[in-house]
Amino acid sequence: MARTALVTGGTRGIGAAISKTLRDAGFTVAATYAGNDEAAAKFTDETGIKTYKWNVADYDDSKAGIEKVESELGPVEVIVANAGITRDAPFHKMTPDQWQQVIDTNLTGVFNTVHPIWPGMRERGFGRVIVISSINGQKGQFAQANYAATKAGDLGIVKTLAQEGASKGITANAICPGYIATEMVMAVPEKVRDSIVAQIPTGRLGEPEEIARCVAFLAADDAGFINGSTISANGGQFFV
Repeated sequence: MARTALVTGGTRGIGAAISKTLRDAGFTVAATYAGNDEAAAKFTDETGIKTYKWNVADYDDSKAGIEKVESELGPVEVIVANAGITRDAPFHKMTPDQWQQVIDTNLTGVFNTVHPIWPGMRERGFGRVIVISSINGQKGQFAQANYAATKAGDLGIVKTLAQEGASKGITANAICPGYIATEMVMAVPEKVRDSIVAQIPTGRLGEPEEIARCVAFLAADDAGFINGSTISANGGQFFV
């Protein structure tokens, strides 16, 4: 029987590539989204992947959504915490609301996604937790104190869960993508995009599918000895 994988923010960009790659690897995939019903319906039509709408920043909403997924698809054995937002501003101009929105989605959202599923993983003796962090959580970034803080915090969550889950057959790992050719990145002015590429030794942006293949590797049953690790997929732009 196929294992069930839950991908938050799984209908666009990197998340969509992850959802499709896990489907192709034989998982039963549930993809969450936050707002665009029409786009989610189109995604399901095109991929056959079921979509579920909830706000990862809200614990009760997440818990209810996860319960629905598990009632329809079976227990979630692979979690990919991918949902995230940006509210960029230089620190001296950043508002408390901009700070809190990003904290609630990118950091607390990981807790809200993993926590309801964790007891079942412990009971079954198997689980894969994969958190999509960021190169900017490793090195920081101008005008992203909020975003960088959450993505660095995600790495702390992963290292802790790896220790707590190891004896129960659960692994927790992180992936830190560099600059990837998603709609968001491709929408920036060409000169800005060129300046980004100039900082990447491989001379190009990454592809969403390259991050998705990292996820599929970590999600596999055979990846059980890889725990508490961070994969830096950034084309050589930053080394830890």
